[in-house]
Amino acid sequence: MSFEDKEGLEVFQDFERNSKDRFNWETHWKEIAERFIPSHSNQFNTFSQNLQAKGQKRTEEIYDSTASIALGRFSSILDSLLTPKNQTWQKLQADSPELNKIRRVALWFEEATRLLFKFRYAPRANFASQNNQVWKSIGGYGTGGLFIDDAISGPGMRYKSIHLSQLFIVENHQGIVDKVFRYFSMTVKQAHDKWGDNLPDNLKSKLETAPAQEYFFIHRVQPNKNRDPNRLDAAGMAYESVYISVEGKKTLEKGGYNSWPYPISRYEIAPGETYGRSPAMEVLPAVKTLNEEKKTVLKQGHRTVDPVILAHDDGIIDTFSLKPGAINGGGVSADGRPLITTLPVGNIAVGKDLMDDERATINDAFFITLFQILMQSPQMTATEVLERVREKGMLLSPTIGRQESEYLGQVTERELDILQRQGVLPPLPPELVEAQGEYKIVYDSPLARAARAEEAAGLMRTVETAMGVAANMQDPSIMDHFDWDVIIPEVASIQGVPVKWVRGLEKVQQIRASRAEQAQAQEDIQAAPGQAALIKAANEVEKTA
Repeated sequence: MSFEDKEGLEVFQDFERNSKDRFNWETHWKEIAERFIPSHSNQFNTFSQNLQAKGQKRTEEIYDSTASIALGRFSSILDSLLTPKNQTWQKLQADSPELNKIRRVALWFEEATRLLFKFRYAPRANFASQNNQVWKSIGGYGTGGLFIDDAISGPGMRYKSIHLSQLFIVENHQGIVDKVFRYFSMTVKQAHDKWGDNLPDNLKSKLETAPAQEYFFIHRVQPNKNRDPNRLDAAGMAYESVYISVEGKKTLEKGGYNSWPYPISRYEIAPGETYGRSPAMEVLPAVKTLNEEKKTVLKQGHRTVDPVILAHDDGIIDTFSLKPGAINGGGVSADGRPLITTLPVGNIAVGKDLMDDERATINDAFFITLFQILMQSPQMTATEVLERVREKGMLLSPTIGRQESEYLGQVTERELDILQRQGVLPPLPPELVEAQGEYKIVYDSPLARAARAEEAAGLMRTVETAMGVAANMQDPSIMDHFDWDVIIPEVASIQGVPVKWVRGLEKVQQIRASRAEQAQAQEDIQAAPGQAALIKAANEVEKTA
């Protein structure tokens, strides 16, 4: 592989062209970080200014912690709604309903789903923590990104959340992010461990003298415009990958990917913009107001607890003592009128009310108030619970639902490509081979079930109405309109009941048949004495005749 300066220079110039429109964004993101994620506040600086002293105190702009706490809870809400670690929140199925009816096809997708979650949540994969960082970035900055690559040793994947200060994205004509630059720093030793002697000479010379010194590198991934489908190497892959050293503009590594390695997600996108906008941006004025109100209340609280003393100008203040039990002469006049008083302070209660208003606005933007409803109203009927879940699903689906299509779908495609290439997935059944492996992702997360809660809530309302009609008309046949053998399994699925907890229809029919046999046997036993009496009477009649 040749490492000509013009190739590395072309990548660097391409990066510069596509990074010029970030100044306004970075100013905005820095302001968000100072108030929501103070540990990130020094990250949004251009190029080499990123290398600042580590461990600095960065909470100077925070007087009230409501915003940072709300963002942390928001990321937890997204995690629990979309990607809960303790359940299988998505399933793979054939794209054709007819294929799904074939048992070995259904079993293949069931095994593929099991392997997908096994390697996704393997300890060395680190998906759970990195995915949570993406949710936090989406809540704070409106844009989040994840890098997915092969595990270093053994089969599986490795996940890394890419901080937005390192991530530069470009959309194609359809609004899909298909080009990414990652601008990041590494120490000389780390770079040598990855690229060896391909480093520029001036970096290699630092290996002995300054191995911990950091330098910048660029990773560019974009569609492979010169792709040759007949080739099995990087030239035949869908995306081309290039690493360069900013120092020397030298190409360090060239390669490719068959699937998109940088799943990117945006919270909301304004017309004409590439980067997303976040809930934090919407409530930034409220956060600033809350911080100013908190400063004012703290000042007034300090004056209330340790008040300013007002005294008559007769010299007694020079010897005035504030120690407990002290006796101060001259504090009152001969007739007992106080000569010393305190400076009146404002109404702190009003300040607290104003702060509570701003806190409510912040919590609403991050859906915290919405999720406190069920906790504050534990004594609810099943119908009321379904109604509340339905309402949450309606409010959350428009904004959070896009994470399934733009982010989680790309994550799954990348994971399946890696596992297939590593030979982890079982061989495709003939029917699926003929269909060219077409599949679809079915989401079974709490959010997906909340979106379906309208069906269950509508059923409960209808059943209550039908029961009322049946009671008023004294006609229970009204309930015959409901097919409970279909309804109960569907409601159980919507409510997230594990499949293994619910009996299949065949098992239910066997139980019913057994129950009917037992009932018939009981009837026979109960009818036996009467039948014996009839037989005896018939015999007596026959003898008499």
